[in-house]
Amino acid sequence: MTPVVSILMAVYNAEVWLQAALDSVVQQTMGEWELLAVDDASADGSLAILQEYAQRDNRIRVFHHDENKGLAHARNTALHQVRGEFVMMLDADDWLSPDALQNAIDVFHDHPLTDCVLFRLVYEWQETSNSEDFHMRLPKQSSGKANDIVLAGTDAFLLSLDWSIHGLYLVRNEVHKDLPFDTDYRLYSDDNTSRVVFLRCREVRLCQGIYHYRRHQASVTMQFSSQRFLHMMANLDLRETLKKEGVSEDIVARYDKHRWHNYLGLLWLYFRHRSDMNKEECARVRVDFRYVYTSFHRSMPYAFFVANQWVRYKIKSFIKRL
Repeated sequence: MTPVVSILMAVYNAEVWLQAALDSVVQQTMGEWELLAVDDASADGSLAILQEYAQRDNRIRVFHHDENKGLAHARNTALHQVRGEFVMMLDADDWLSPDALQNAIDVFHDHPLTDCVLFRLVYEWQETSNSEDFHMRLPKQSSGKANDIVLAGTDAFLLSLDWSIHGLYLVRNEVHKDLPFDTDYRLYSDDNTSRVVFLRCREVRLCQGIYHYRRHQASVTMQFSSQRFLHMMANLDLRETLKKEGVSEDIVARYDKHRWHNYLGLLWLYFRHRSDMNKEECARVRVDFRYVYTSFHRSMPYAFFVANQWVRYKIKSFIKRL
């Protein structure tokens, strides 16, 4: 049987939550799926759990890295094995509602021009057992029932810049197959990929299938790390990708404005947390700040940066203090 949906799952030391994630896939009301699970050299029992499930269900295929390569490498290993018409990510500590895949596939069938369908995202707080819906901030004209809301790909891209919409979706494989996950930035391996996916879509729609996203204080994204400052380099890489994709100058300019605000936020983060980093980390971050700052002089077309001498003076003084 050729699967309709291919699910990418990167696994690293996830034995505590892994069975719940796997059960949520096995229990889907739509059965034409394959799960491509990549164990990224786990030190716990994750690989054994994956192999046990694969023995019971041949729709589950397990791959293994002999050394830990990171989330993006693991996802790319899975991406290269995709056979389905549609593809999605499922983290090893998250889970799906039983009708999630069927809900998304129904939207694709009803709307042939749709290339990407966003799940309903629900945060599951590990410490309190509370659930919280992610509320997308959509344009006012996008009203009505979830399945009636439609976004052009460019609009979805712009909304994703501040995550007014999230990046958990089912997408046509033909859109995703030549977009590997970024292996240079561990904390942001899927951000740039998701945004380019949106750009390439004709239509992006919503469905009522639920993606349950587990939040816990031990999560990497909840902790401070010098890796956070790689965000500005990931932003710069995405700008280069936009140029290669032939995106209009207006969209690039709007992205530069977003990139500039991120840069200012990271400057604030640096001065707040520089005492939490060692000398080598601080030195690397300072080099990145100076390099990215020059990119704004080369590329910023919007008036408030070029014309406002006070802003330029203050930022230059910040850079000198790094």
